[in-house]
Amino acid sequence: MEIHYQTDVGKRRNTNQDYASVFTNQKGFILALLADGMGGHRAGDVASHDTVEELGSKWQASDIADSEKAAQWLIQHIQEQNTTIFERGQANPDLNGMGTTLEAVALFDDQFTLAHVGDSRTYLLRDKELIQLTEDHSLVNILVKTGEITKEMAANHPRRNVVTRSIGMPGAVEVDVVTHFSASQDRLILCSDGLTNMVDEQTIQTYIETSSSLEEAVQRLITAANENGGVDNITVLLIDLGGVTQ
Repeated sequence: MEIHYQTDVGKRRNTNQDYASVFTNQKGFILALLADGMGGHRAGDVASHDTVEELGSKWQASDIADSEKAAQWLIQHIQEQNTTIFERGQANPDLNGMGTTLEAVALFDDQFTLAHVGDSRTYLLRDKELIQLTEDHSLVNILVKTGEITKEMAANHPRRNVVTRSIGMPGAVEVDVVTHFSASQDRLILCSDGLTNMVDEQTIQTYIETSSSLEEAVQRLITAANENGGVDNITVLLIDLGGVTQ
């Protein structure tokens, strides 16, 4: 297995509110995390950083060794983190209203468990097909599903950044959790909307398939997002699950 990730501030923002990292638990199993923060001042930075680092620290202390327990663990700890981020925002005027999206993937021998909140995405590249494994928790996705706008219209909709679920919401947050079996040469792509709003899925797939390494693929994707406008922070985390070493 190989993992590479990188984040970039983009061309329009002064700060980077994205955050990603990878953690290994007591049994040697990996949890990959990517978050896209939101909120005024530096609140988004705090929400994304704290969510990734605090969940990661708890994963490091855990002994989870299978997907079923991972699913339960992710739901419990993400919901607890939601309450934590909300309460911190309430306690500090500078952080009021902060929140973050979250992509979390726990990797096991022949399976991976995915948890998702918000409009960042996780894709699976398998047998030359790019499959979106997550559904955007966003206003424009609701409008697309109800037929009010097309998918093409959603890409340029003035409210395309409005999320309907995030870490830091009052009350309980619903976490989408699913487990998939993995196959040889599978690749997982975790990314913030700073990539997907700027680079189409065909280009994402082509760059990953034609790059000589994960590092090169990540860099090419970030460069493409910036060349297409770079209106948001851009974060890409690629996982090669093995079979052929990159």
